[in-house]
Amino acid sequence: MIKKKALIFGITGQDGSYLANFLVNKKYNVYGCSRNINKANISNLDSLLLRDKVKIFSASNHLYEEVEKLIHQIMPDEIYYLSGQSSVGLSFKKPIESLNSNILGIINILEACRNLNHQIRIYYAGSSECFGDTNGISANELTPFHPQSPYAIAKSSAYWLVNNYRDSYKLYICTGILFNHESPLRPKWAVTQKIVSTACRIAQGTNEKLKLGRLDISRDWGWAPEYVEAMWLMLQSNNPEDYVIATGETNTLEDFVNEVFDQLGLNWKKHVEIDEKLFRPSDIHLSTADPNKAKEFLRWEAKYKMNDVIKMLIDSQYM
Repeated sequence: MIKKKALIFGITGQDGSYLANFLVNKKYNVYGCSRNINKANISNLDSLLLRDKVKIFSASNHLYEEVEKLIHQIMPDEIYYLSGQSSVGLSFKKPIESLNSNILGIINILEACRNLNHQIRIYYAGSSECFGDTNGISANELTPFHPQSPYAIAKSSAYWLVNNYRDSYKLYICTGILFNHESPLRPKWAVTQKIVSTACRIAQGTNEKLKLGRLDISRDWGWAPEYVEAMWLMLQSNNPEDYVIATGETNTLEDFVNEVFDQLGLNWKKHVEIDEKLFRPSDIHLSTADPNKAKEFLRWEAKYKMNDVIKMLIDSQYM
């Protein structure tokens, strides 16, 4: 039996590492891309014991010639584009980097696949940030975009590029519009990681304060390891389509903070300070999701909601 081949751009990140692990368990030959394999941070892959189970190539996804050469060399059955600057807050400070990193890579992949006489199925990592504030209406695949950050603008632009190539050149490509998803591999700058790690230190006896921005924002928080299955399922369907991936449950950041401290036996109000310096120039107040299409057509549904996610994040701090 010939193994399928998958190429993951962004294999060293949270989603890329969990996806690599998922695909290895599905008996794929898994390949990754890094700008410089000698300097790549593969700690996420190491934590999942994947160092010897995947092969990483050096290539810059910003350079078309390198992307085309890599795809031609591997001739993968599936490509997953999970790369790009992913911090909403940082995108306000470095908008050009955010736009370049989220658009150039996918357009190079689209062009390379268009020019190759080889059927490759492509997954693009979209973002719920594209919807902006939905004013209490749960966003689905037909909800108009209203991006409110440079990051969201970049992701929205890439989404329309993907749709254009799918319609114009009949490429098999899907966009997963993922809402927030967490895990122990989430970058340390992520607010959820900051909350959990600081609260755990406080529970162990430190006197520090947890400084946060707005607590009234609402998000849909899921569990990253199960979201990668949805990515894979999209590429196994007969037709390429876009899907919202989320739990369908929305909570405020205050709810998240309260649950973290409550699970640790603490009163969050005694340990949290609001710092207006952490407010963003613009922010989504309410972000809610309707993932019913994924449930109906992919037979995928989130098993873990916010309280479950928090428990697993706390447990990981003590492992």
